[in-house]
Amino acid sequence: MELNEEMKESILGALEEVIDPELGIDIVNLGLVYEVDISDEGKVIVTMTLTSMGCPLAGTIVEQVKTALADLPEVKETEVNIVWSPPWTKDRMSRYAKIALGIQ
Repeated sequence: MELNEEMKESILGALEEVIDPELGIDIVNLGLVYEVDISDEGKVIVTMTLTSMGCPLAGTIVEQVKTALADLPEVKETEVNIVWSPPWTKDRMSRYAKIALGIQ
């Protein structure tokens, strides 16, 4: 299954429902989602990072990602890969997230 723009938009839209509990902003606008891929069988692989390595809520965020994508008809299964390279910086945040958090 090819990940077309429409499908990518719906996946990212669903991921915008996943809020980072520490910052109160969704993981897409925070720039935590690095890559999204989908297999022919409908397995979505989300490659993402977290704002800090010792994030105690990593398991919660992974579960929320799986729950958010489970509602999409083309998604049969979700795998979340947490990566630390490249490291996350506030430069990855959207303008919206920077404004919401008061970052210049």
